[in-house]
Amino acid sequence: MSNSIKHLLVIRSSAMGDVAMTIPVLLAFRESFPNVKITVLTKVFFTPFFEKIPNLEVKFFETETTHKGILGIQNLAKELKLEAVDAIADLHNVLRTNILKNLLWFSGIPFKQIDKGRTEKKALTSWEEKVFKPLKSTHQRYVDVLRSLGFDFDFSQKKHFLQKEPIPLEIQSLIGYNTQKWIGIAPFAQHEGKVYSLELLTKVIDGLNQTKHYKIVLFGGGTEEVQKLKTLENTFEQVLSVAGRLDLSQELNLISNLDLMLSMDSSNGHIAAMYGIPVITIWGVTHPYTGFTPYGQTEENSITPNLTTYPKIPTSVYGNKVPAGYKNAINSISPQTIINKIADLTQ
Repeated sequence: MSNSIKHLLVIRSSAMGDVAMTIPVLLAFRESFPNVKITVLTKVFFTPFFEKIPNLEVKFFETETTHKGILGIQNLAKELKLEAVDAIADLHNVLRTNILKNLLWFSGIPFKQIDKGRTEKKALTSWEEKVFKPLKSTHQRYVDVLRSLGFDFDFSQKKHFLQKEPIPLEIQSLIGYNTQKWIGIAPFAQHEGKVYSLELLTKVIDGLNQTKHYKIVLFGGGTEEVQKLKTLENTFEQVLSVAGRLDLSQELNLISNLDLMLSMDSSNGHIAAMYGIPVITIWGVTHPYTGFTPYGQTEENSITPNLTTYPKIPTSVYGNKVPAGYKNAINSISPQTIINKIADLTQ
């Protein structure tokens, strides 16, 4: 089938971490199939992720305006027919894309969708009858969709990363001119069960700050997060918060130049991994076995609570279900454990 596909549509419009995870897959695909045009259907906000991949265009999924509701998805189906798309790789598989698939049923356009592994994820996250084993990574699930369209390409033998970006003057001036290691810290996540406490994080930052070996850059968004990170910046000499000060393109530029990223089970870890940056992830009620480990990272880079103490972990795929007694599971990880891991990876 792949020989007849000259123009491939790839759909992945949210969340940020899931969009970031498409990048190494598309880089590997592009290396094997340089002449296949790729159009990525995503939110306009995510455009900077894809700008460095050749022969790739971004089409905006305008879910609040042009493509809103059934009529909007009908408009989208008409647009795709006009763009002469030869095949569709749906890496999202949600209600909107299922409606789109049905609308394109008689068009003759091959439409393949991701298998999210819901059955095995349900078994892995069961609180009582848990089947605790590593599941297929999300990256591999993306690859499987492309292979189902006939694109057989190697993904496991070679790592595929975006290249480090040149540092523009405005970011260099913000960070300062120094020879320290640049450590990014992204301390927030969507759900509380995946967030290391600010008190313990402060101890991590204090330990790193005292060495004077590191420039610590804090990432976050939203008014409350910006204020918390600003307080940390004002507390420690070697700490800078860029929350609310950079747009996405600038953040990507800065992240590509980090020496290490410390992240929760959240998007910033996946963004750093796009560039081959070492990523340490702190896990709470979720777990790497769900398949959301940042790309190219070793198992040792994932720090999890003691599973003997917290045997129900992972309690859910996204961290939105927290049994009694598990709210602070993530805080059972000692600051010194994190400091030691950072030291090991930045020697």
